[in-house]
Amino acid sequence: MRSTFTRLMVMVLGLSLGLAASAWAGPWGRGCWGGGAPLTPEQSTQIFNLKQKFYNDTTDLRRQMVQKRAELAALWQASPPDQAKIAAKQKELNALRDKLQEKGLQFQLEARKVAPGAALGPGPGMGRKWGMAWGW
Repeated sequence: MRSTFTRLMVMVLGLSLGLAASAWAGPWGRGCWGGGAPLTPEQSTQIFNLKQKFYNDTTDLRRQMVQKRAELAALWQASPPDQAKIAAKQKELNALRDKLQEKGLQFQLEARKVAPGAALGPGPGMGRKWGMAWGW
């Protein structure tokens, strides 16, 4: 009987420690304190301004991407789908995506100048499955 009690207590302790460790890890495993070095108030303001500039500079680009995705979806709905039109539309969408990624790279480089040790970036989102993506 004592052996059963000991096993049960070990299992309960192990489960408790496992749950405590996962809670300490924070959302998406980033840790409860976030990542990177903390920002000064001046750095926070500069990073905010950079993010706002990036958002404003890419608004039209993101709008075009939404439009191209809708056009591509409509092409796929045709019966039968026109392979040449689909390929051409996909190339247009890829070109827009490449431009957005270039602008994202420039944002990252500028942000690193402001706060070299900070964990700056799009950050984890809930993923496209949940209607959200890596935030930019």
